[in-house]
Amino acid sequence: MKRLYVFSIRSFAGPFVVTFCISMFMLIMQFLWKYIDDLMGKGIDFLIIAELFIYVSASLIPLALPLAMLLSSIMTMGNLAENNELTALKSAGLSLFQILKPLTSVVLVISFCTFLFSNFVIPVANLKWHALIYDIQETKIATLLTPGTYSTVLDGYAIKIKEGNDQSFKEITIHDHTDPSVVKTVRAESGEVFKSKNGAYLFFKLKNGRVVEELSPNSGTQAGPSGNFLPTRRSSFQEATYKIDVSGFKINRTDEKLFKNEYEMWNVFQIDEALDSIQDNVMAIRRNFLKNVKMDYLYFQSKKQAKNTPKIPDSAIPQKVVSTKEMNNQELRIAYQNAASKIRRINQSLDAQKEFMRAFKISLRQFEIEYHKKFALTFAIIVLFFVGAPLGAIVKKGGFGAPVVIAALLFMIYYVLTEIGLGLADSEITSPFVGIWLATFVLAPIAFILMRSAAMDSRIFDKQTWKKLFNFSYR
Repeated sequence: MKRLYVFSIRSFAGPFVVTFCISMFMLIMQFLWKYIDDLMGKGIDFLIIAELFIYVSASLIPLALPLAMLLSSIMTMGNLAENNELTALKSAGLSLFQILKPLTSVVLVISFCTFLFSNFVIPVANLKWHALIYDIQETKIATLLTPGTYSTVLDGYAIKIKEGNDQSFKEITIHDHTDPSVVKTVRAESGEVFKSKNGAYLFFKLKNGRVVEELSPNSGTQAGPSGNFLPTRRSSFQEATYKIDVSGFKINRTDEKLFKNEYEMWNVFQIDEALDSIQDNVMAIRRNFLKNVKMDYLYFQSKKQAKNTPKIPDSAIPQKVVSTKEMNNQELRIAYQNAASKIRRINQSLDAQKEFMRAFKISLRQFEIEYHKKFALTFAIIVLFFVGAPLGAIVKKGGFGAPVVIAALLFMIYYVLTEIGLGLADSEITSPFVGIWLATFVLAPIAFILMRSAAMDSRIFDKQTWKKLFNFSYR
């Protein structure tokens, strides 16, 4: 039996590692495609890009595991069935449940580790990469040299090149407006651009150019004799180096504490505490609002006056109620205006309270969704294993052929159900529990049917089996 355990785990480990790496690569490429515009052309250090991908990879591991588990389980059992090893094990008196016992233990360990990872590591990784991608997006030095158009990315400069890139160029024009009293224009036929080691300066190595410096009209200098010209200085050069300070355009690391209030950065214990706190705040705000609304009415004012908690001045309570029949037209008009004003004030207060409570409700729902996500993912790994393992035993195909196609279709179903459930939960059509666990609820019966069919060696994909199942008769 020990040899069976070693053999099963060894057969499963190889496909699982390979499929997990493939899944991670696909997800990282998807992330790169999404943020390619924010990462390219900003002169960001390679170590910062590597740091970002490490954090993103950590946050994507729980998403890659379900696909890797599904595909590797189909491949493992498909290989055993295709090579008649599964038949030999069953001939030795072992049932499918006994054959899957060592793999089930491994899957349970992986699921538990996944929960721990998603609960304690993923929140930190999400915090790190969200803060880092925010800093990268805020970095201004992008598309510095755009052929044919003026680039004003650097404050105080307008730069245009005829052709080239961020390394070399032809026919460059630099308008320098950093000094308010002087308008400086530099033109050169060609050149190259370099960045200092500390990233604080850009150096333009220019060839065959000229410099024109003209005093600005706002400098206070008197115009020339004709009244239309200002003092100008011109010079030319064969080679020159132009330095631009870009220290304000380097990536600045934001304090990560600014992102810690996001629900994605919390573990289940913090989320559970936050849910209790939000519910308590909602109840306290609701009670205070109702209390304030009641105090706008004479009945509740007088009732509170009677209890003397607290004491309300007698001037705040009318001593006599006047009937509308006893009022003249002016008094009626004033009374109606006061009543309408009070109603408008109450309606505005109700609308504001409604929006405020809605914001609390949305926040509460997001925390509940994230809370269920951490548990649903763990059970999804187990369910997908019990979908893939019997399916591989039934189709009896190993390798990367049919298993990849089957796994892709099943994972697409799982992904679509997950997104549908998340959408239903976000739109308040269903509760967060039902929405997040929808995929698991749908796939669990499928796993049970497949396990039962594989254990009984029934041909679930056979045409006659389906006819018997639905009581179809031959014509």
